[in-house]
Amino acid sequence: MRKIKTIMLKEWAEVFKNRAVLFSIIFIPMLFTALPLILLYTTRSPDVASLGEQVPPQFLRLCPPGLSGGECMQVYIISQFMLLFMLTPLMIPVNIAAYSIVGEKAARSLEPLLATPITTTELLAGKNLAATTPAVLATWLSFAIYALGAKVLGTSSRVLSAIFDPMWLTAVFVAGPLLAILSVNFCLMVSSRVNDPRVAEQLSAAVMMPLLLLFFGQIVGLIFLSRRLVLILCLVLTVVDALLVYLAVQLFQRETILTRWR
Repeated sequence: MRKIKTIMLKEWAEVFKNRAVLFSIIFIPMLFTALPLILLYTTRSPDVASLGEQVPPQFLRLCPPGLSGGECMQVYIISQFMLLFMLTPLMIPVNIAAYSIVGEKAARSLEPLLATPITTTELLAGKNLAATTPAVLATWLSFAIYALGAKVLGTSSRVLSAIFDPMWLTAVFVAGPLLAILSVNFCLMVSSRVNDPRVAEQLSAAVMMPLLLLFFGQIVGLIFLSRRLVLILCLVLTVVDALLVYLAVQLFQRETILTRWR
């Protein structure tokens, strides 16, 4: 753990000098927190009660019983943006992890690091934690601010209970870290195989495409998240994360990386 902690501190000392990384960690959670709060504020007026008729029939089956039309509309609108709290732990680690290997090579700091008595597993574990921890903490903090903001805005207790359903808590506090691990290891795999930090960031961004498709699919009404779907997603992510961690260790060939990039 001492070696892993040293790698983490070294990673943070380097990547947090990058303004783009700091911008992503601060701005993205702020934006994704502000959007649903603004929607909650604009839809809390009794004048929007008639908008409940515009809720897609597919979603009405998921809307908790006892809610008025306006309240159901609020739950529907906010449910679209709750996926942003799952997208946050995917987006933030991209800049950190994509720079992790190829950026060190460009800065001429990779060779001395690989010459130290540290195993590949320890090295990648440190880089994983260095990229995953800020993303997960930023996501949880933004969700906590959102929860507090929703209560301050005077949202009805029925809407609050629907929004903070165990499904969403599982999505944020369980699926979120699993998504961060997926993003980090995919980025590490890409970063260990390319020579340009910008190429690494662009290729690593592809990991966000499945969740973006789910986000837009929910907006157009093709699919809606349910408790069963979230649980299945968590199980699938657990298996995929284990596979990616294994592949990341196997693909990280120290000698090949050094000789290919000389």
